[in-house]
Amino acid sequence: MSIDDRVARVQAELPRLRAQEAYDAVQRGEAFIVDTRPEYQRRASGEVPAAIVIERNHLEWRLDPTTSTAAIPEAVSYDIQWIVICEAGYSSSLAAESLRELGLHRSTDVVGGFQAWQAANLPIDHPPEPAQPRTPRRLG
Repeated sequence: MSIDDRVARVQAELPRLRAQEAYDAVQRGEAFIVDTRPEYQRRASGEVPAAIVIERNHLEWRLDPTTSTAAIPEAVSYDIQWIVICEAGYSSSLAAESLRELGLHRSTDVVGGFQAWQAANLPIDHPPEPAQPRTPRRLG
């Protein structure tokens, strides 16, 4: 199976959200947005306000509530809705699928990614320095 075929299969199975739906879920306090874009993309285009920045290679460890030394403080339950956002909505689909395989059954992503967020004229921050990726609740 090619990567394009895999992404298409994953996206067909995920209950993906449009940018406005993701924004509304966060505003209602029902979900967290997790931005996995690399720093250079966030520096160039801006950041989703209140998004939790987690590098893709740490994502599963930071959000799994059973990893006591690697998880972030918000990762307290398998019931949390994590909404992953990337630049265009492809790698975020694969990331959301991976989270679901860990038991984080409400994980999803944003159709069209940050590009769709911009196109929907949703809020974007342009801080002088990009947000640093989140670190675990405890080190060691």
